[in-house]
Amino acid sequence: MSIRLLKYAFIEDWAEPRFFNTPNELSDSYDVVVIGAGGHGLATAYYLARDHGITNVAVLDQSYIGGGNTGRNTTIIRSNYLTEEGVKFYDQSVDLFKSLSEELDLNIFYSERGHFTLAHSDATLRTARWRAEVNKHYGVDSEVVGPDEILKVCPQIQLDCGGNHEILGALYHAPGAVARHDAVAWGYARRASEAGIEIHQHTKVTAIDTEGDRVIGVTTPRGKVKAGAVVSAVAGFTPTLLSMVGLTSPIEIFPLQACVTEPIKPWLDTIIVSGSLHLYISQSSRGEMVMGASLDPMELHSRRSTFEFVSNLSDQLLDMFPFLSQVNVNRQWAGMADMTPDFAPVMGTTPVRGFYVDAGWGTWGFKATPISGKTMAATVANGRDDDLITGFNLARFGDYELVGEKGAAAIGH
Repeated sequence: MSIRLLKYAFIEDWAEPRFFNTPNELSDSYDVVVIGAGGHGLATAYYLARDHGITNVAVLDQSYIGGGNTGRNTTIIRSNYLTEEGVKFYDQSVDLFKSLSEELDLNIFYSERGHFTLAHSDATLRTARWRAEVNKHYGVDSEVVGPDEILKVCPQIQLDCGGNHEILGALYHAPGAVARHDAVAWGYARRASEAGIEIHQHTKVTAIDTEGDRVIGVTTPRGKVKAGAVVSAVAGFTPTLLSMVGLTSPIEIFPLQACVTEPIKPWLDTIIVSGSLHLYISQSSRGEMVMGASLDPMELHSRRSTFEFVSNLSDQLLDMFPFLSQVNVNRQWAGMADMTPDFAPVMGTTPVRGFYVDAGWGTWGFKATPISGKTMAATVANGRDDDLITGFNLARFGDYELVGEKGAAAIGH
């Protein structure tokens, strides 16, 4: 029995306080309106209060907390990226994740597992060596290992992959971890609410109001709200919100599907990823096998899930782990991945004064939740891009200064 349960079990009228309290009505104005009550939006609100003392903030969402990509991802956390911008950014996010349970006073089930990115050809092995050297240069723990090291950590794996895609080695990233996605979202929501920030679910933004080149507020079905700044953190709905302020971006939306099996006896202590086979797999704390693949090939604003996805994934996965053939898939789902041409996010200021964007997260958004919130809060508070995200600004596409993260983000999760 936990100490917490023992402490309160015999108090007859004990009631756990609500995670957050929301007023019945929107205020007439806020210093900041954050659109999107996913991990990124809630983290931005929390750090605005904690780091900058800005608490006159409203977080608005057309649905419910964590109902978008935050609740639809597979919770892998890592920093073994390929570019200077990516490695530095995600490394700080991993550091924040490590102490996030204590920070939020809520167990986010952070579990360091180690992360293997498999190499099935000489070309992918060269890319692994490249990434390892970049990681080491910036102090990130990554190394290339051979088949024997992989087998030692995961003896169940078939290195020949059914004779189709032999495993030649892997990029091993020891800090690779998983966490509970809904705990992260709700933890940020609770702490933001305690600071005085309002969270309004089922409140859709139908227009972003501007005056000249500046944002002045938003319109919702519950009325107009004035705002000194507006932050868009809506993932797959980003093109719609950008169009409200006359902006465009090269972001395209593709469905990204995943699934989990019935719980089975724990056997996989690490995270296995194969870009060549377009799959990744880990095991949850409840024993479920958490599995996914690459993006669907056609652009589509939809969260539909398909039989084709799960059958193709199973076909490739069983070459690697044939003993899973009798395990049942319990659930499958999809999210809308907001992809950029260079596989890096779009963050920070925009040509519209007071309007800030946090988007372009594709398949790698959950792992950036803490550092995204922290840097976006600093950007809003100071009116300029935080130093860590200057390379991710929307202007890079017009200036042809792309980041080039595809080698580490395409299926890395």
